[in-house]
Amino acid sequence: MARILITSAIPYINGIKHLGNLVGSQLPADLFARYARGRGHEVMFICATDEHGTPAELAAAKAGQPVAEYCAEMHAVQAELANGFRLSFDHFGRSSSTRNHALTQHFAGKLYDAGLIEEVSEKQVFSIDDNRFLPDRYITGTCPNCGNTSARGDQCEECTKQLDPTDLINPRSSISGSTNLEVRETKHLYLKQRNLRDKLRDWIKSKKDWPLLTTSIALKWLDDGDGLQDRGITRDLHWGIPVRRGAAPWPGMEGKVFYVWFDAPIEYIAGTAEWADAHGRPDADWQRWWRTDMGAEDVTYYQFMGKDNVPFHTLSFPATILGSGEPWKLVDYLKSFNYLNYDGGQFSTSQGRGVFMDQALSILPSDYWRWWLLSHAPESADSEFTWENFQASVNKDLADVLGNLVSRVTKFCASKFSGEVPAAGEYGAREEELIAALSSGLEAYQSAMDKIQVRRGAEELRALWVLGNEYLQSAAPWSVIKTDEAQAKTIIALSLNLIRLYAILSRPFIPDAAEAMMAAMKCDDWTWPSDIAADLRRLPAGHSFDVPENLFRKITDEERAAWAAKFSGKRD
Repeated sequence: MARILITSAIPYINGIKHLGNLVGSQLPADLFARYARGRGHEVMFICATDEHGTPAELAAAKAGQPVAEYCAEMHAVQAELANGFRLSFDHFGRSSSTRNHALTQHFAGKLYDAGLIEEVSEKQVFSIDDNRFLPDRYITGTCPNCGNTSARGDQCEECTKQLDPTDLINPRSSISGSTNLEVRETKHLYLKQRNLRDKLRDWIKSKKDWPLLTTSIALKWLDDGDGLQDRGITRDLHWGIPVRRGAAPWPGMEGKVFYVWFDAPIEYIAGTAEWADAHGRPDADWQRWWRTDMGAEDVTYYQFMGKDNVPFHTLSFPATILGSGEPWKLVDYLKSFNYLNYDGGQFSTSQGRGVFMDQALSILPSDYWRWWLLSHAPESADSEFTWENFQASVNKDLADVLGNLVSRVTKFCASKFSGEVPAAGEYGAREEELIAALSSGLEAYQSAMDKIQVRRGAEELRALWVLGNEYLQSAAPWSVIKTDEAQAKTIIALSLNLIRLYAILSRPFIPDAAEAMMAAMKCDDWTWPSDIAADLRRLPAGHSFDVPENLFRKITDEERAAWAAKFSGKRD
């Protein structure tokens, strides 16, 4: 039994996420966590809400709530949606937790002691009317290059030119619209990442099995242009983790907080400590996952995220870990994803374009979405959600292949053999061929899942479902029973056991349907298959079962058209 630590990039607190966000980190992380548990491994799966930074303050102000109250409310909303999509976190924490405050300040103190933090004086735009320094992206004005009047202080989205706020013509606050701005001097702490460049490069290049997407992004940020830069880790904000050196004050940094991208990844560790606290466990129980001097040398650590998060997780967070000089666990495998686009364009949180997590669950159960998203995961390139493709995948894969097999077998047996597993006789050539094909298919499925090849895993699982359908169609028990009842019983007994087998193998992808299949078989043995022939005789003769309700219903053309229209524009 292996020990497997899994973290998903933590979603930002301001608002409900769309399906592109979901498939970019949390959902494939859950798939792998469920698969690893199914194989009998010890798994710790941690996620949280990312609650600091200017966007949280602005979202709270827009909602007319204190920021702490807003974050607590949105954490509960996101936790409920995660449960709705059956994300099986061992703990879903908060980056504003007491644990994360203490750990973030601890790391800052260690980095300072190692000579890796320096104070830098810099000039930033201050909004007098807002009474705050403005991050670059919250300053708007006219681009000096193309004349776009809505250019941001970091980049013009029209001509893509990178800008400084002082480059803008007629700059104004994006928060209040005020033009009463001035440049003021302020001091911030910088993490001297350049001092760790060689260590980071050696570490990244040692990861021979990482996806090309991950290593290419990491090395580009490490070496292109001027290469890896020192990074500011503090901000002039009201909401965040106060700047301290461990438990000690930090002279000159009063009133400042740590930058959200410094404290957010530390929440992976803090979230595991929160898990221990929630279960009344000692610190040693979470430290065995994270400290190599406490047992974490036996842990394999997997991270899941969208490609935009890769630089922070391959450079900045490892710089924090390595720079601390302490024996913390570094990631072993970083699975990154491209973007999921929506129906000819992009998902847009601001415009409400696309399907958001709450909306998805309001129209169809989570398994429908889980299956499509995972079977179309944007691994090697960006992928696109279309309603036509979604309808076809649900109808053909889930309803016609898996759902149809379960329905036909259980209904036939209930009508012909009194709702009990019939006695199976000797297998013939057709059954032996099926067992061989299933055994080979299981190896291919496991190989894809072990390598976290998400789309390939879905393909191999569907191929296993197809084998059962082809067998049932070829064996034709509804015809055989007319001349050879014993043979028909053997076919049906095998097919009922096949439903149990499919429940186990399908559980990582479609957990609700898997539970329904296993419940229908009145079985709670989820042991991962190792001998297909034995597994197809697991349910004994005389064992009762239920005919489940239709596992998956088909999506009609009328529904597809209505949903495409409903989710094409502004969110209610």
